[in-house]
Amino acid sequence: MNVKSLLSLLALACLVAACEKPFVELDPEAPRDDDANLVVRVVGFETLDFGSPSATKTTVPVANLCSRLNFVVYSGETKVSSVAQKEGDAGFGTVALSLPEGTYRIAVVGHSSEGSATVTTLDKISFKNNRVTDTFSYYTELEITDEAQTLDVELRRVVAMFRMALTEPLPEAVHQLKFYYTGGSSTLSAVTGYGSVNSKQTVVLDVDDGQTQFEVYTIPHAETGKLKMTITALDVSGSELHQRVFEEVPVQRNKITRYTGNFYEGTSAQNGGLEMQMHASPDWDGEEEHTF
Repeated sequence: MNVKSLLSLLALACLVAACEKPFVELDPEAPRDDDANLVVRVVGFETLDFGSPSATKTTVPVANLCSRLNFVVYSGETKVSSVAQKEGDAGFGTVALSLPEGTYRIAVVGHSSEGSATVTTLDKISFKNNRVTDTFSYYTELEITDEAQTLDVELRRVVAMFRMALTEPLPEAVHQLKFYYTGGSSTLSAVTGYGSVNSKQTVVLDVDDGQTQFEVYTIPHAETGKLKMTITALDVSGSELHQRVFEEVPVQRNKITRYTGNFYEGTSAQNGGLEMQMHASPDWDGEEEHTF
């Protein structure tokens, strides 16, 4: 085999290897620890179609989808390490840990709350003011030996989104919309990826002039669930102007449920007989549409 042929084969081999697994460069500003025997780094997000065994993996920058990360390590039921990061921190998305040999439970949670998540246990992770944002999680058990290793983490979305898309703008007197809903959770189990507490969630959103789309999140207790959603229009003093109640709102982890209609027509809506349509979404697994 001549030199030219050998170089061609080597180039082809490199190309195939590159296609098998994208290279993710470790942030040069990430904190370094010469004694660290485990580096955990978030390399992407995994979007799953829960009705299919196949998975689509994306490697977008971490900060594109969440502004905070919590890395937590447990030995049995004992927390041995906890690192909180926010967007802008050096090495955001990477931590270096020094752990004695043994078996550990490791969780990573990505979110955009106003503060760091509170990890009471791996089955009870809550967020500031119980306000759920777009949230992602990863959990594994790992054996630590005397050899250093790197754990590449792909986070999975654990929330469902309720989106209200109005066909008519709200009256000028409407200053805020209050969303009060039950059936989901504002507390996450990193072990299962589902909600671990039956929560009564309240989210108040400011209304901009002409705004017609509003979004809130919940962590379902299972792959699918149902919410009771009460939405109240408030004036500048907080007084109630109008209210809509949606019973048995279907939600699914990593799915968007969209209700479309005129907020000021009628006072309540049932799911029976409503039009539903699935739409593909590049970031979520789909959007289920209801008209009211």
